[in-house]
Amino acid sequence: MGVKTEFERLALLASPVEKAQETARQLAGAADWVPLEEADAAVVLGGDGFMLQTLHQMLDEGRVIPAYGINLGTVGFLMNPHRSGNVAARLAKARHIAVAPLRMTAITQDGAHHVHNAINEVSLLRETRQTAKIEVTVNDKVRIPELACDGVLLATPAGSTAYNLSANGPILPLTSNMLALTPISPFRPRRWRGAILPDQSTVTLRVLEPAKRPVAAVADQKEVRDIAEVRLAIDHGSELTLLFDPGHSLDERIVSEQFVA
Repeated sequence: MGVKTEFERLALLASPVEKAQETARQLAGAADWVPLEEADAAVVLGGDGFMLQTLHQMLDEGRVIPAYGINLGTVGFLMNPHRSGNVAARLAKARHIAVAPLRMTAITQDGAHHVHNAINEVSLLRETRQTAKIEVTVNDKVRIPELACDGVLLATPAGSTAYNLSANGPILPLTSNMLALTPISPFRPRRWRGAILPDQSTVTLRVLEPAKRPVAAVADQKEVRDIAEVRLAIDHGSELTLLFDPGHSLDERIVSEQFVA
């Protein structure tokens, strides 16, 4: 490749959209690309959604390597800007940002346990027209005995610009070591708009009146229905690494997004 980097074997992954596929064809000769299972870093072409899909694939396969995203999607908070230049040279200068997923243990009404990781967020959502009623516990202390709402979510910094932002939750810098606990269309308590928690926190969400007011839990795209209780904590043992250009103004984008009218 002409540029020495800490990564000797690179995989090239592209989303199905034509723009990403065309860029993959352009980059075909830029490196001796290897399959993902043989690589020590991945170059990911697409948007935030495809990056999340790639990171989940790594988690599912039990082999996590650093990922360098090139934005060919819409928003691209987790990606680097698409521009001409030597990919290897950009990788050689890239800074490493650790991203730890949430670990969800969802217990259903029949007592079954379902464990999933969420890189963005875990959401509890009402299954019917009935308002959900949820008890909110943080660090083994009940903070809200009854939250009447359409749902509630816990977002990581990586996910704070996704569903959390749409629900009027706060944007968290990737290096903040915080979590956003955000209600979705809350009815009572009327004045509660959520909380920012240290990422060492454990959160338990218990469904009240589940027969009348059934609730589903969604960890990124994985759904579990008829929830009794969900237990959430950061899974530091499954930490991921995103690579960013040193001049990439991710922090500025996060600040600017909070002032968009």
